[in-house]
Amino acid sequence: MNNGADSLPVSRTLLGLFWPARNDVGFLALRAMVLLALGSALLTVSAKTQVPLPFVPMTMQTMVVLLIGATYGSRLGAATIALYLLQGALGMPVFANTPPVIAGPGYFAGPTGGFLVGFLAAACVMGYMAERGWDRTLARVAVMMTLGHAVILLAGFGWLSVLLPVAEAWSVGIVPFIAATIVKTALAVALMQAAWSVIGRSKRTI
Repeated sequence: MNNGADSLPVSRTLLGLFWPARNDVGFLALRAMVLLALGSALLTVSAKTQVPLPFVPMTMQTMVVLLIGATYGSRLGAATIALYLLQGALGMPVFANTPPVIAGPGYFAGPTGGFLVGFLAAACVMGYMAERGWDRTLARVAVMMTLGHAVILLAGFGWLSVLLPVAEAWSVGIVPFIAATIVKTALAVALMQAAWSVIGRSKRTI
């Protein structure tokens, strides 16, 4: 089920269809600034929406990361995640447990550092796949979102395995998040399908 999305240009992401770019440097700069600010703000809000767990809190942030990458595309999606990470590195309290934990460069050496790096990698992967049409059908977007979450979890697990014994890293960094990841993946798929359904209907009425 692709709701008419196959008739749309494969290279265009959702953002490119909702808010097309123009050949105007001033417009492109303003558009980028607005989207970067909006995306980093959404990431901050999603980081604060959490369920406390030992070592690594569970938030809605991974879903937002994947949706930003899939919606913005690889370059703007990666730039948005990079801006968010830069804000945290500069000491802004944008991460899940800041405060009371103090943000800054040292934060990335903590237990959530691997997940944060995974955010950037996952956004690049999501954007790359979306630019090639993987976000337009139910089956493909399910594969895409599952892969994105896998990238984040594996990055987080890899770094936790440096800090903790591997079995403990698995038990605190992967196991508690499996059920929530399945739910967030399904929700991300539903949101992408709904967005493409709206796009498909709007294109058919033009």
